[in-house]
Amino acid sequence: MRTHQLVLSWIEAELSEGRLSVGGRLPAERTLAEQLKVSRTSVREAIRILEAMGVVRAGVGSGPDAGTVVISDPTAALGSALRLHVATQHLPVADIVETRVLLESWAASRASPEAPELEAAGSLLEEMAAVGLDVDEFLALDVRFHLALADAAGNAVVSAMMGSLRESIQRYAAQLTSNLPDWEATASRLKAEHREILAAIRNDDGDRAAQLVAAHIEGYYREAGLASGGTVPIRP
Repeated sequence: MRTHQLVLSWIEAELSEGRLSVGGRLPAERTLAEQLKVSRTSVREAIRILEAMGVVRAGVGSGPDAGTVVISDPTAALGSALRLHVATQHLPVADIVETRVLLESWAASRASPEAPELEAAGSLLEEMAAVGLDVDEFLALDVRFHLALADAAGNAVVSAMMGSLRESIQRYAAQLTSNLPDWEATASRLKAEHREILAAIRNDDGDRAAQLVAAHIEGYYREAGLASGGTVPIRP
C-alpha cells in the first residue's frame, strides 16, 4: 500500500470510530510517521496528495491555523481529475455535457420550491441582467446559478458531482463563446431561459423544469458548435 493510501486508510478508520471528525487535526508529522512506521517525508508527501484530493487542509507555522485539518471538499478532487482527463481527451467534452444534462435535469425535477437556494438563484439572475457585464463575468454567474439549482434538490452527492462537472468544462464553455455568431443575442436567450427554469421550479413543476434545463444546456453547446464526438472547435 502506498503511503498516501496508508494515511487515508488511517483517517477513514479514525473517522469511522469517531476519534476524528471534520475540523479535527491530524497528529504532527513526526507522531504520525512513528505511528504508521513510515518516514516523515512520506507522510508529508501523503498530506500533499490528500490536500489535493480535498481531504485535508495543511497549515504551516504556528497559531490557530497551523497543522493539518480534516476537511470535506469532494468537488476539488473530482473537478481536478475530470479536468485532466478531459484535457487528455480520454473523457470527451460531449459526454461530460450529457452527464451534466442528466444530473441537472434530475435536480431540477426534485428541487423544492421552498429551498433557500432559489433565493440565491434569483439574486444571481439579477446580477446577470446588469448592463456591461463581460463574458467571463456572465459565465461565472451562470455557473453559480446552475449550482444553486442543483443544491436546491438537497442531494449532497449530486451537488458535489455537479460542481466537479461544471469545473471540468468551464474553460471549454468560455472558449466556445468565440464560436457564437452573436454573444449578446445568446446571453439574452440564456437569461430568458434561466428565468423560465427558475419559475417552473418555484411553481413546483418539476417535469417542465427538467425539460427546460435539458434544452437550455444542449442548446448552448449545439449553437456553439460542440461536435458529437466531443471535440471543441476554437476559432483563433
